[in-house]
Amino acid sequence: MAWDEWEQLKADAVGRGATQMRLNQIPADPGGGGGAGDLVVNQDDLGAVGHDAFLLYEDLQAGADIAGAGANKDGVGSSNQAAAALKSHGFTTGGALETTVDIWTSQLKTVLQACAHISDHLDFSKKLHAQEDAKIGAVILGTDGGALPVSQIDKYFQ
Repeated sequence: MAWDEWEQLKADAVGRGATQMRLNQIPADPGGGGGAGDLVVNQDDLGAVGHDAFLLYEDLQAGADIAGAGANKDGVGSSNQAAAALKSHGFTTGGALETTVDIWTSQLKTVLQACAHISDHLDFSKKLHAQEDAKIGAVILGTDGGALPVSQIDKYFQ
């Protein structure tokens, strides 16, 4: 391309007011969204998953604590008692058992924290979505001051 041609193209672009950036992309679907791939989550779904995460947390906390299971008067669990007894008699299995209990306890705490975060987050999301729905419902009103029916809202999207 010659310099003159480049200058002419720049002048034409300025004349058209084409100062925006344009990215090459696939054109948008003229039919809009609504395909089978849309993500839909209902508040009941959020609450149910959050509740299941809470129940899992409680079950794991009660039944998966091998470090504290069978604790003696000093609070040492039976697995750690066995590890100490094995180590005191010179068995290397005692150290391995102790390491296993430590790793298990660490992993259990991580899973418990994840369950707590999931439960708390979904409970929060459920409340937040309910508040947002109420705000939107208060803003979109029909001419009579009542809630706008879905058939009327749908006209805005056509």
